[in-house]
Amino acid sequence: MPSRILPFGRHPSHRPDTKIRSSHTDELTDLATGEDKRHSAAMDFLHFGSKEKRQSNSGQTTPKNKGSPRIPPAKPAKIEIQMESPPCVFYGGPNSSGALFSGQLKLIVTDSEVRLTSISMHLRANAVTKKPVGKDCPDCINKVTTLKSWNFITEPTTYDHGTHQFPFSYLLPGHLPATTHCSLAKIDYGLEVSAVTALTDVIAHEHPLRVQRAIQPPPEKQSLRIFPPTNLTVNVIHTPVIHPIGSFLVQFRMNGIVEKQQTTQTRWRIKKLDWRIDEHSKNVSPACPKHWNKVGGEGKGQQHEEMRNIGSESIKKGWKTDFDAVGGGQIELEFPASIRPGVNPVCDVESPTGLTVWHLLIVEIIVSEEHVKNSGHGHAVPTGAARVLRTQFKVVVSERGGLGISWDQEQPPMYEDVPHSPPGYVTDYLGELPTPPDQDLEAMGNHQ
Repeated sequence: MPSRILPFGRHPSHRPDTKIRSSHTDELTDLATGEDKRHSAAMDFLHFGSKEKRQSNSGQTTPKNKGSPRIPPAKPAKIEIQMESPPCVFYGGPNSSGALFSGQLKLIVTDSEVRLTSISMHLRANAVTKKPVGKDCPDCINKVTTLKSWNFITEPTTYDHGTHQFPFSYLLPGHLPATTHCSLAKIDYGLEVSAVTALTDVIAHEHPLRVQRAIQPPPEKQSLRIFPPTNLTVNVIHTPVIHPIGSFLVQFRMNGIVEKQQTTQTRWRIKKLDWRIDEHSKNVSPACPKHWNKVGGEGKGQQHEEMRNIGSESIKKGWKTDFDAVGGGQIELEFPASIRPGVNPVCDVESPTGLTVWHLLIVEIIVSEEHVKNSGHGHAVPTGAARVLRTQFKVVVSERGGLGISWDQEQPPMYEDVPHSPPGYVTDYLGELPTPPDQDLEAMGNHQ
């Protein structure tokens, strides 16, 4: 250690205990010096580190003293909408009588009073295309249509503290499309309320309105398909209206599976049956006046189509085969079909804005050919020939109507619909009423 090295010119004659004490003192001094140096280095690191951090942050645009976020001033009132009618459901197709809805607009004054110059509400339909002609053009993306407007006050009015209600009602036309959300576009409805105070403050509120369509299931539909050049015919019975939740039965019957020759006969056997439900979407994206040149002029747009599978299954057993049935034998099968859970299917819709959604039930049957002797002896010999029989049926996906009925069936009968009532009393007789004979009165008394 440095404390043990004697400098030049130091006399070596000294006491050992003094050397030990001196050496111990020097060691303590060195330790203290080293500790001070480490403390000083740590302070310098913190100092310079914070300085560099301040220098690095000096180039940012954020202010040095960041304050709390600015809270907007409280409104003197707020608006709420309370619906009083059942959900808006169109019962039937485009010729539906519509859906009647009603509710209360509530003005809740939180201050002692508020003076309003106007309270207006608008029912708007908003059609949004997800693949517009102009990528970032709001006029190409959104198309807003005002269906109904309400003006609840016509002159400035002062309202005291409390809740004030304004009733409203409207009959939605039945030809309107239902609320729809798909990969190409979406259609939404909503109520937009705006109240303007005397100080030109605007109190706004939006209430979404969901519109549904429920089509009552008609009788089961029977379809016949012929597959030339063979004698095979397929008869399918199914319901033409299906629902997003739940299954439906499909009855399948194939005829003409046996063709007899002199010594042998040709048979067809089903190897596999596949079914699936495809959802087709088509939308025409309109162009705003600024982008008419991209589509070739006014009133034109770009058409987009998509298809997705929303349910499928492969059946390899379960059918009944009868080669001796009248008409060349037959194969019968009944299977349940449904929409796969979790796919969020879109109900059928045809909108004047250009959005169309429809569904198809597709059935594919793989049949193989075999030969067998008419005597019935011996095994059937496969010929190696096979065919894929494919057929499709249009199905309509609709919401369930439940126990609800249309609004026009709930109202009382009109005056002209009231049936003939019992005959009324005679009011123009001025004479005295005839008195029944005494014997009739006695007979009535004896009868009692």
